[in-house]
Amino acid sequence: MNFFLYSLFLILIFFVLPGFRVVNQYERAIVLTFGKYSDTREPGLNWIIPLVQQFIKIDIRITAVDIPQQEAITKDNVPVGINAVVYFHVLRAEDAYLKVQNYTYAVSQYAQAALRDVIGGVELDSLLTERDTIANEIKQIVDKATEGWGINVEAIKIQDIEIPADMKRAMAKQAESERERRAVIIRAEGELSAAENLKKAMDKFATSGAISLRTLQTIEATTANPANTIIFALPIEIIEGFKKLAGK
Repeated sequence: MNFFLYSLFLILIFFVLPGFRVVNQYERAIVLTFGKYSDTREPGLNWIIPLVQQFIKIDIRITAVDIPQQEAITKDNVPVGINAVVYFHVLRAEDAYLKVQNYTYAVSQYAQAALRDVIGGVELDSLLTERDTIANEIKQIVDKATEGWGINVEAIKIQDIEIPADMKRAMAKQAESERERRAVIIRAEGELSAAENLKKAMDKFATSGAISLRTLQTIEATTANPANTIIFALPIEIIEGFKKLAGK
């Protein structure tokens, strides 16, 4: 009896207890029996056969992987340096572990290649103004390739775009010229509007006779100070009329 209890205790200590495994909520675990895939375990307390089964945990949370700066040439032959971030998570733990050796490294490398390919097919202006569209195009390419690995790419974000210094200076001059052009147009439109309003005012004064009243008001305002000297300029027609009256 004592031998039986002792044997049972040894089995419990060396065989049963070591087989218990805990899977966290953010994990999934795959079980290999003699090296062959058996099943995928959900979060909670699990038990495997020690020395027979292998227990591998896979983190299924979203992972962010930096894509180091890549040198690429745009469609219009401008060299650029660009880096990005890939956000992905594991959908099927068994595929992520069994179909690719290192899924994180594989996703990063594939994203680098896709980034260079897509950048090579767009012009610099599109790259600078349509960053989100280009990033979404890269995401679709990477997501399609990694779907078979049990990976889902959530997003790809382009961070920095470096362009040559001479190109920066040329773009700055272009932007400055554009601002000057807009300023000239705005000033011209303002002067045109002012001229049209003045013309309307003059036509109104001429038809209503108010221009004479405005002239008298101006004279009255200028003669308020006796020290002021006022010179009236008569139209040439009046002067010619005086000459005719004088017989000249």
